[in-house]
Amino acid sequence: MVHNSGVMSDERARKPSWLKVKLPKGQAFKHVTDLVKGNSLVTVCEEAMCPNRGECWSHGTATFMACGDVCTRACGFCATRTARPKPLDAEEPAKIADAVARMKLNHTVVTMVTRDDLKDGAANHIAAIIREIRKLSPQTVIEVLTSDFNGKEESLAAVMDARPHIFNHNLETVERLSPVVRFRAKYRQSLRVLQRALELAPGMVVTKSGIMLGLGETRDEIERTMDDLREHGVTVLTMGQYLRPSPRHLPVIDYIRPEVFDELREVALGKGFRHVASGPLIRSSHHDANFRPELDIMEAINADLRARGEL
Repeated sequence: MVHNSGVMSDERARKPSWLKVKLPKGQAFKHVTDLVKGNSLVTVCEEAMCPNRGECWSHGTATFMACGDVCTRACGFCATRTARPKPLDAEEPAKIADAVARMKLNHTVVTMVTRDDLKDGAANHIAAIIREIRKLSPQTVIEVLTSDFNGKEESLAAVMDARPHIFNHNLETVERLSPVVRFRAKYRQSLRVLQRALELAPGMVVTKSGIMLGLGETRDEIERTMDDLREHGVTVLTMGQYLRPSPRHLPVIDYIRPEVFDELREVALGKGFRHVASGPLIRSSHHDANFRPELDIMEAINADLRARGEL
């Protein structure tokens, strides 16, 4: 738990007032809905039951979920369905790129279901999406939120070779709770994935990670997780409240108060993170457009792409 004075422990009680969100509305929300449905796209906004969908869609932004809507892992926190996935949609990269272009996004996020059924973990599919987005929207900042690819170097290399501006891979929780929260994923392997992403694209990528709070972690464990991420080169961090998708999922142990999230943000900034989004409703891609990679990283990526004839 994070400070006895900063939590409310009783999931059976009504959710606290700070977790209430406005109902979606407006023309921008309808426009995004039509684009998503019209292109047969999947968004993490819907699949993960994100509480911010109304806000984000009403502002004309969305996080696209690639590689289908069925995951090969059954993590204790996640609402995405687990089953045998369908084959990849070869037209999906073009569909996502078209939606990004029509929405005129300055910053787009592409996440994915884990595809352990595929030899490359769908890494080459993600790389194709990055390249298709860049063809139609060369000015858009491209962020990818990927699986760990089972630690396969060649899969991670395929994604990094496509030059995403931001590589995001979530730890999700503190090391002690990781075996319970994350099915098959390993805390230390995730840290290595984040470090290798930097090494595979030296000076040409920002790395990012996120954790959920309210699963029973301690303040010391949260700060240790921050230290682990900084030791592996991560400079962008998100922290949000875990919300139980259904009775089959892990229970909420604590509802963390907004002021505790504010405190943790200051702690993280003090540890050297460049950008920290911390709050009860924060999710991995919430308000991503508020962050932009450093100018030297943007210039290095563009120079590399021009040298390869991809820009």
